[in-house]
Amino acid sequence: MKIDRHGQAKILKQEEIDLIFNQGLTNEQDRAMFAICLYTACRINECVSLRRIDVYERFGVIHPEIIFRKGNTKGQLSTRCIPVISDLRRILINYYPGCREKFCFPGIGRTGHIHPDSAARVFRKACSRVGIRGASTHSFRRTALTQMSNAGIPLRVIQEISGHRDLAQLQRYLEVTPEQVKGAVSALSMLTPVGKVTYPDNSSTSPNPSLLP
Repeated sequence: MKIDRHGQAKILKQEEIDLIFNQGLTNEQDRAMFAICLYTACRINECVSLRRIDVYERFGVIHPEIIFRKGNTKGQLSTRCIPVISDLRRILINYYPGCREKFCFPGIGRTGHIHPDSAARVFRKACSRVGIRGASTHSFRRTALTQMSNAGIPLRVIQEISGHRDLAQLQRYLEVTPEQVKGAVSALSMLTPVGKVTYPDNSSTSPNPSLLP
């Protein structure tokens, strides 16, 4: 499914995100799980391993920031704290795992958290319901990071959110659209010389007598 993108997950369009959340996903837990992936640019394994206290206070009150613990991140580089924007908060309000749950997204039997592969199956079924092909759970991360880049957010700031080891790794995530390339090249029009450029017709120009031998 990713061959044409050289192993990169599909960037989701706005209308595809609307379809996934409004028609593809069928319960509040799944919407909350993938909303965290979208609005924090986290990896799916970082999302499913979130503890309840990393997201919620008692009685379902939502923290100002979601805590992604160092031990659950890729490479275990550092703990990240990502602010909860209003769009994410509205979705999280409709979901609360309960004060007795250790994990934000409990697995079968409530003894651990949902497995990333199980979350991936949920997402594939959601995409199938609404006719979206080529997307994976990693699409939320790539979509979020590309959106921030397109909005002009400095790469160093995006790196702080994404948790990438270096900027080279981050840049491989970001997608450049044909429209952006066209816009970039169009910007070269500012280099056009002022006034009309004319070139003499050398074939009709008589030689300068002073330059003859």
